Amino acid sequence: MPNDPTDMVSVRYMVNDVDAAIDFYTKYLGFTLRMSAAPAFADVARGQLRLLLSGPTSSAGRPMPDGTVPAPGGWNRIHLIVSDIAAEVDRLRAAGLTFRNDIVKGPGGQQILLEDPSGNVVELFQPAGG
Repeated sequence: MPNDPTDMVSVRYMVNDVDAAIDFYTKYLGFTLRMSAAPAFADVARGQLRLLLSGPTSSAGRPMPDGTVPAPGGWNRIHLIVSDIAAEVDRLRAAGLTFRNDIVKGPGGQQILLEDPSGNVVELFQPAGG
């Protein structure tokens, strides 16, 4: 079976709006919608990455025993390789998308942090020499 979930790397992101998250990941970052149970949940994939988008009404959004409610945002992130980071940033900025920073250059390459509609981070990375 193509994209068998047992052969994929799965990451869960809490999102405020599942439909907005589906649109963001499929329209701008090349993900494919595998399943939607919006407004609670959706499953999108890009290659072997399975991204589980869980809204406030999903089971993953239920409060913890101490009352803490799972929320989007933070600094953990998925990491997507791009061949031309400057062109990707120009394309995404022209679409009105939000970045946390400007392109950072280091010995391994260049990176920038893009935010999805709920504030979850997606790192775009161009390897050195690429």
